[in-house]
Amino acid sequence: MCGITGFTHRNGAWDRASIRAATDSLIHRGPDQQGAYESALASVGAVRLKIIDLQAGEQPMISEDGNTVLVFNGEIYNHRELRAELESRGEKFKTNSDTEVVLRAFLRWDKDCFARLRGMFALAIWSEHAGRMVLARDRLGIKPLYFHLRGGELYFGSELKSIFAHREIPRELDFASLQHYLSLNYVPCPYTLVRGIEKLPPGHLMEWQDGELEMEAYWRPRFEPQKHKSLEVAQEELDSLLRESVRDHLIADVPLGIWLSGGVDSSTILHYARELNSSRLKTFSISFAGRSFDETPYIRAIAKMYDTEHHELDVSPSLDLPAAIEELTYYSDEPFADAGALPVWFLSALSRKHATVALSGEGADELFAGYTTYAADCYAARAQSVAPVLRRGLLSLLRFLPVSNDKISLEYKMKRFLEGTLLPADDAHTYWNGTFSAAQQDQFLLHRDGARAKSLFDADLPAWDESGSLNRYLAFDQRYYLADDILQKTDRMSMAHSLEVRPPFLDHRIVEFAARLPEHMKMNGRQHKVVLKRLMQSKLPASVLRRPKTGLDIPTHDWLRGALRPLLMDTLSAAAIDETKLFRREGIQFFIKEHMERRANLGYHLWGLLILFLWIRHWNIQTASAPILAEEIAARAFTRA
Repeated sequence: MCGITGFTHRNGAWDRASIRAATDSLIHRGPDQQGAYESALASVGAVRLKIIDLQAGEQPMISEDGNTVLVFNGEIYNHRELRAELESRGEKFKTNSDTEVVLRAFLRWDKDCFARLRGMFALAIWSEHAGRMVLARDRLGIKPLYFHLRGGELYFGSELKSIFAHREIPRELDFASLQHYLSLNYVPCPYTLVRGIEKLPPGHLMEWQDGELEMEAYWRPRFEPQKHKSLEVAQEELDSLLRESVRDHLIADVPLGIWLSGGVDSSTILHYARELNSSRLKTFSISFAGRSFDETPYIRAIAKMYDTEHHELDVSPSLDLPAAIEELTYYSDEPFADAGALPVWFLSALSRKHATVALSGEGADELFAGYTTYAADCYAARAQSVAPVLRRGLLSLLRFLPVSNDKISLEYKMKRFLEGTLLPADDAHTYWNGTFSAAQQDQFLLHRDGARAKSLFDADLPAWDESGSLNRYLAFDQRYYLADDILQKTDRMSMAHSLEVRPPFLDHRIVEFAARLPEHMKMNGRQHKVVLKRLMQSKLPASVLRRPKTGLDIPTHDWLRGALRPLLMDTLSAAAIDETKLFRREGIQFFIKEHMERRANLGYHLWGLLILFLWIRHWNIQTASAPILAEEIAARAFTRA
C-alpha cells in the first residue's frame, strides 16, 4: 500500500520543493520508502508501505528506456497470472512486485491494461516523450485519487493534503458540495468540499496531454438479473468466488489479520480465511462494554470457534476521545460525517500493533442488500397509500415520545421513516442514511444553490421495474455511499496508522455476480442477504446469521450530550459560526438546544457540523467566497461507458 502524488509543469519552471512537500504529506501511507521523479515537464512522488516483495519494488518505478514512470497505490491480486502472460510475450522482470507487473502491462497494452487488473489501486503513469499523464482508479473506488486542473497543469494525489502542499492552489469551500455533505453525510464523487479539486470516479481513467483532460470509464457494473437462476446454483457460484477472492486477499509478505464484528460479513471472511490458511489467524475487534449494541459476545464466540489470536479494545469516554477526533479530522483530509470513523480509528490503531494487513467484510451490505434502508424503501411505497395528512399527524404525535440515548433508537427510526415517506422515492432513500433535510438547511444555511441529492440519480442507474426499486438503490449506494463514505472512512483511518485493509467482497467478479442475481436472492420480505446467509447457514452459528445488523458506530446522541459536549460547544461557538459566513448562528444554536434539551436526537447532524468546523479550522479553508454552481464538474463526471 502506498500514497502517490504529482504535477505537470510544461513551461519547465517549478518549485523543486513542491514534490517533496507533497510526498512528505503522505508519509503515513508509506513509511517504508519514499521517492520522487522529476523532469522538465512533470514531477511525481510515491511513499510505500511494503506488503509484497519487501526487498524490491521501489517507487517511482521507471522503464528501462527512462520514458515511462509509474507511481502506484494498491494491490493487484492477479499479478502472478499477468506476469506469466507477459513473460510468454517476451517481457523480462527484475522484481517480484505487482508494481512492476502494472508497469509492464501498461507498456504492453497501454490504457487497455486497467481492465485486466484485479484488485484495488490508484495510479499515475507519466510518458516523458509524449508528455502524457494517465491516471486510473480501481473499479469500486477502494483507493482514493484526487486531481486539480489549474492553468492547464494537472495536480493529483492520494489525499487532498498532497494537493494542498502546492501554495498556488486556493482552498476555497465548494458550496454545492457542502449541501451534499449536509444532506448525505459525505461528498459524492466527483465533487469535493474544495472548489476545483475533484475525485477521479471509480472504474475510470483519465488522460492529460498539452493541458487537456479526457476521462472515460473502463468498467461499469451492469444490473441484468438472471431471473431463472436457482438459489442452489447461486450459492455454488458465490462459494467459489468467495473462496478465490479470500485466497487472493491473503497474499502478503507481512503479518495479516481480520477485522471481526461477529456479524455475517466479517465471520464469512474469517471462515474462508481459516479454511485456506493453516496457521493461526489474528482477529481484531472493538467493543462498547455495557451498551445495548455491544457485539462482544458474538465476536468472542466466533473467535473461539475459529481459534484465532484475538485482540479487542473497548471504546468509551475513558479514552481521550476529543484528541482522537482532532487527529482523525487531520487524516480524514476531506470531512465525512460518519461517526463510525472514531471506532475505525481505534480499530486501526489496535490492528497495527500486531499486523500490517487486515481483511474486512465491507461491501457485502451494498451488494446483497444488508441495510434496513432497502426495506424502508419498500415499506415507504406502501405507506404512501395513507393520506399525507394522516402521516404528518402521526409524525406530530411521535414527537411527544421521549428521545433515547440509544445509538439508533426505535423512536428515531420511526420519525425518520415517516419523514422520508413524505419525500419522493429517490430523495427518501438518501434521507434514511442522511441528516439535514432541505427544509432544515434552509433554516441555517446563508447560501444555497439548489444542489440536491436527486441530481445524482442519473439515467445510468437502473430504473424502477416490476420487481421494485432494490437494484436502483443498490447501484446508487455502490457508486456513492460505498465509495465516498464507507471506503473513504476505512482508507483514511487505516492508512493514518500505516495499515492496509482489504475487502474481499469487493472483488469485481463478486460485484458482477451480485448485479446478475434476481432481487429476491438479495432481499426477500424481511430477509436480507438471502443468498449469502443461505450459503453460510451450514458454516456459521444461527445466532450470527439471524441477529439484526448492528454496525460499527458510536452512541453519538449520548456522547454529544456528555463526554463530547465540551468539544462540540467549543467548536460550534457563536464566534466560530459567524466567522465562516456560511451559517445563521441562531439556526445552528437551535439544533444544539433541541438536542441538549432532549427534544430531538440530532447527534448525527451535530457530529457532521463538528467534523466540518474542525476541518475548516485545521486546513484554513476559505468560506466567504461567493457561491457558484458546479455544472463543469458534473458534466465531466461519469462520462463514457
